[in-house]
Amino acid sequence: MTSLKEPRPDDVFQVGTILNNTYEIKGLLGRGGTGEVYLAHHQIVDREMAVKVLNSVFSGNEDYLALMKREEQMRMIVHDAVVRYNECSRTDDGHVYLVMDYIEGPSLHDVMLERALSSDELLVVARHVLEGLVATHGQGIVHRDLSPDNIILRQARPEKATIIDFGIAKDTAADARTIVGNEFAGKYEYAAPEQLEGDATVRSDLYALGTSLLAALRRSIPNVGSSLGEIYRTKQEPLDLSDVPPELYGLLSHLTAPDPADRPQTAQEALSLLSGATSTDSVSASDAATVIVNPSKVNSGKGAQVGSGTTEAGKGGGGRLLPVLGGAALIAAIGGGLWVSGVLVPGPPLASPYVFAASLDDAGASVSGNVPSEEASVTLASAFARATGEAVPPDNLTIARGAPSDAWPDRLAMLAQMIARLETWSLEFQDTSGRLTGLAPDALLRDEVIARVEDWASASGARMSYDVLAGPRELPSETLQADLDQLGTCGALRQDAGPGAVYQLGDRVTVRGYLAQARDAEVLRLTLADIVGDRDLTLDTTVLNEDVCAIRAVLPPMSTDFEISLINGETGVVSEDGVFRTGENPVVDVELPVALEEGYLWVMVVDNTGKVFHVLPNAYDNQQELSLLGAVEGDMRRIRVLWSLEEVGENANRLAVEVIEGEYGKSEVIAILSREPLFQLRRPRDENIVSVAEALSSRLALREDLILGMSARTIESRP
Repeated sequence: MTSLKEPRPDDVFQVGTILNNTYEIKGLLGRGGTGEVYLAHHQIVDREMAVKVLNSVFSGNEDYLALMKREEQMRMIVHDAVVRYNECSRTDDGHVYLVMDYIEGPSLHDVMLERALSSDELLVVARHVLEGLVATHGQGIVHRDLSPDNIILRQARPEKATIIDFGIAKDTAADARTIVGNEFAGKYEYAAPEQLEGDATVRSDLYALGTSLLAALRRSIPNVGSSLGEIYRTKQEPLDLSDVPPELYGLLSHLTAPDPADRPQTAQEALSLLSGATSTDSVSASDAATVIVNPSKVNSGKGAQVGSGTTEAGKGGGGRLLPVLGGAALIAAIGGGLWVSGVLVPGPPLASPYVFAASLDDAGASVSGNVPSEEASVTLASAFARATGEAVPPDNLTIARGAPSDAWPDRLAMLAQMIARLETWSLEFQDTSGRLTGLAPDALLRDEVIARVEDWASASGARMSYDVLAGPRELPSETLQADLDQLGTCGALRQDAGPGAVYQLGDRVTVRGYLAQARDAEVLRLTLADIVGDRDLTLDTTVLNEDVCAIRAVLPPMSTDFEISLINGETGVVSEDGVFRTGENPVVDVELPVALEEGYLWVMVVDNTGKVFHVLPNAYDNQQELSLLGAVEGDMRRIRVLWSLEEVGENANRLAVEVIEGEYGKSEVIAILSREPLFQLRRPRDENIVSVAEALSSRLALREDLILGMSARTIESRP
């Protein structure tokens, strides 16, 4: 049986928990960023099950609930290559969970890391997975996240390959990046190119199966690049299959074609590739050879016959061009004019440089510049009208010779569709040197558009430069705060701009707060970079220990109604940075405006050893009422909660602390002002983090308006 993970006090379920009077939790199978998966025993039918549960944050998120519901909808699919789902339910405390069969065995990912799989074994896996996809696709279900870690080999046998996890909320322990959102869902390493644009079909699952088999063959996760632009460009190219053995090559080349039209159209059709049962009926129209000849561009070295509606490329070597033109007039191109029935008619002028410009802004859309023909002007005006959604008359397009190539108008029409998703843009060309400026709604789309245009430029022989900003054009502070509330790992993150503020492009965005781990800062920076777009982003964050963060996680945002002062007990000097060294004695004062007359004060110190020390009230002083605490100095009330060693010598009922050698790290002083005593009973002098966090969470759940204000300061002890 799969080994179980070590339990944690903060796990959603504990061993022995009974769900729905039926499922007894036996242990934890795995943890993810959005929830956990448990092994459970079905007490009625005496069978092992797996239970996927969303944590409390995501149990209220509609996007994640939709994914769970999508999995639950598969209950009616019964196939030995597809995990069977039983029910979706919610616990009394709001955690949404999904019950499914427990599939015992390693994943394809685990097996490929342990040993090489033969071609025969991979073909067996492919056949079984495709049979499972036939069943799921037949019910309108697209997996979207098929990868080696979602294919389990029951009893480690390829012929028992089983597809699991038809939702996207999954642990990234398999070293692949899983993304959840309204548009793209899947792992970049295995996802089909069209999924990057939010388009997932049955053919996307076939592509993912092909890349999964290729990864298993090579025993390594595909390298698709480190940036979104690089990923997008990589996905547009056929995969390198030069090392694939012949018995797998045909299947993998069909499954992993970048263009969905070049892949099998169904899982059933893909199965036919395994047995060699292909037929001409399955060949798409795009596979047929089609030759289109424009008589006006055929040179004398190749013959062509022009008849009523048909064109045939020259057969049998050299022939003659015999155009049928209403009358019997012969036509030939001579330099810059046309020779028609013995009369030289002036042709269009030569343009050098050959220019073209198009734009879309708040004033509307426009095109101007040079085109080689009336037909080309209509083509381009139509293409840019479709790209902008506005009528674009071709009046400003001038017919001229000197186009970079005969295909230049068609290439510009293709480019129009690539940049259509930008909010505003301006495109300028001189010959084949172009410049694209504009505004994208976000950084992801900006990178995607530039990657596409780069590929276009490479194929067209053009040289491009870019000045495309990443939006949004306006970013309300409330919108940003909603994102920050989801990103905090150690209490709430805050921005300098207040409610009602709107960030314009180029503005500075400053985010402040605390983080649980050093790596959280880079994750935060990368995530916010996509959200704020082209704005200067400044992070003013401090990494605290995880114990401190456990307390902050259950508290509302810190207010600035009062302050905490840190003072060196020996010198009486205020410590601005909160750093104290071996042997020094931190003194703590809570300073509140005299105008704050009502309320009750509770002060605790969360240290770096997993303990919380309650310093007000304490064993010597149970007074909490604000008006009876401390001393008034001018317009401030100063309440000393940790004293100097000298002051403790004068009164043994006072509390003091000293930095001891070897016990270094960050602790935090938290002061909470509440409408009534925070706790009805005095807490012990010290207790563990989990106990205090649970008590605070329960107390605040009973009365949301209990807290009037809070403040905190970090004490950092160093050698």
